[in-house]
Amino acid sequence: PRYPLRELVNYIDWTPFFRTWELAGRFPQILKDKKVGKAARSLHRDAQAMLRQAADERWLTANGVIGFWPANSNGDDVTLWQGERRNAPLATLHHLRQQADNGKPSLCLADFVAPPGMADYVGAFVVTVSAQMSALRRLQGDDYGEIMLKALADRLVEAFAERLHERVRKEFWGYDSDEQLSNEDLIRERYRGIRPAPGYPACPDHSEKPTLFRLLDATAHTGAELTESYAMHPAATVAGWYFAHPQARYFGVGRIGEDQLAAWCERKGITREEARRVVSFPLER
Repeated sequence: PRYPLRELVNYIDWTPFFRTWELAGRFPQILKDKKVGKAARSLHRDAQAMLRQAADERWLTANGVIGFWPANSNGDDVTLWQGERRNAPLATLHHLRQQADNGKPSLCLADFVAPPGMADYVGAFVVTVSAQMSALRRLQGDDYGEIMLKALADRLVEAFAERLHERVRKEFWGYDSDEQLSNEDLIRERYRGIRPAPGYPACPDHSEKPTLFRLLDATAHTGAELTESYAMHPAATVAGWYFAHPQARYFGVGRIGEDQLAAWCERKGITREEARRVVSFPLER
């Protein structure tokens, strides 16, 4: 359901905001930069003013949904169960394993879920920030204002994902209820657990998004939709999985070999041609 924008402002990571305007530097140091500091301070003032207006006049609305299910690993897949008895599958999440020959363990997201016989869980989320038609009409013809609103929506949806993940760890899942971290700590991901998104390096398969949306009934709860090519609309939408394992971390799958490609296609029930359309890195032909 709709989430208060004012609660998200303190979770904004401003550094990518300035990159949108092609200003290089980390926030807040960029505000004092000798070359771009003046422009950065002006942009930041304008952004703060629009954020206040967006909250007061409801120019932007934030909606999100989360869910958790009993889960166990099954090789490189994860089985979600319908209940705690764990005898009726609800869904299967198909993951890929690294195959880099660098002397390090080859990771897969399924490694961070307990095997059968042990109680474990996996969560999921979809969050979106959308502009209201009244705001778009008001800004029509104002290129600067339109770009600013889009840039703020992009920052707010990431802040929304950060805030919800914090609440998941401390309240909803509660596996780290005593966590005390600053916003800088959150930006640097100094917390337990990860929230990888389908299409990103640890789970590069975009075709897992329909399963995620179905499990959460995400369109009904948030208004976010998937296109046939697995793009999400509105553009300021973030979706992903929650893993709580203490050693869970982000990684990149990278290129995979023909043997894993064949096994993965068989597990998913797709052809190699379909596989090439749904992963976010090139596959060997």
